[in-house]
Amino acid sequence: MQVKYLFSIFLLAQRLCGQELAPEELYERVLPSVMTLKVETKDGESFVGTAFLALDEGIAVTAWHVISDAIKVTAKFSDNQRFEVVGIVDKNEQKDLALLRVKTTGRPQVVLGSAKPRVGARVYVIGAPKGFDFSITDGLISQFQKVDGFRQYQVSCPISPGNSGGPIVNSKGEVLGVTAWSRKDAQNLNFAIPVSDVLGLNPALPVIAWADLPKPAKYKAPSAVSEKKPSSSEETDSSKAASQLKETFLRAAGKQVTVVVTEEGEEKKFSFTVPNDFVK
Repeated sequence: MQVKYLFSIFLLAQRLCGQELAPEELYERVLPSVMTLKVETKDGESFVGTAFLALDEGIAVTAWHVISDAIKVTAKFSDNQRFEVVGIVDKNEQKDLALLRVKTTGRPQVVLGSAKPRVGARVYVIGAPKGFDFSITDGLISQFQKVDGFRQYQVSCPISPGNSGGPIVNSKGEVLGVTAWSRKDAQNLNFAIPVSDVLGLNPALPVIAWADLPKPAKYKAPSAVSEKKPSSSEETDSSKAASQLKETFLRAAGKQVTVVVTEEGEEKKFSFTVPNDFVK
């Protein structure tokens, strides 16, 4: 019995000293620190994002774009307990990071990774993709990229709106970064802000209540995943353009046309004859 007890202590010590964890063990360790954010905006919209406890008691880390125009935010943990998020403590709009004050005490904080990950290292994302709370996905550190003037992690973990602000976790259960954005015109081309940038924020600053938050200069990542729905004016403009394009093709039935497509600054031309039986 004594040998078995000592062996159990040895295994526990290995894990506490950075031993790699099975995905299910990693998930159980990190999950109590992760929360889903329900965000209500000045425009009357409502959506979800993700955050996690770190740095100090009651401090949550998330992506700035998740809460940039919030008027009310509520945090929900995996045990279904809900707490008010009273406001912002610190932020870096350029790097899409924010610290929030959550009315909760006694909950565990994540362990922040101190070493730079290697390309090819396995990582995990925990978040609320499309509102499906506390989901976990895995992938790799695909590369380190400089985007918008600063270094970001390119990761292959599948992410969706709702994941933004959640933790990117290594196989030891340490948080390496914050889920930020994804290219819409690519497959599994996703990006996270390194945790070293989180350490540049100050959790000791006084809280700024939502009502006192100045109008933000919103972070705009290229082709980013967004939690927010397109505005009615954007939808109207898009529908109008599609309708005009269809009418143009109808008038040109049986004629040769040339279409110019501009994608990421590169122009491509396509010439073809519009079918006579082009249907509305």
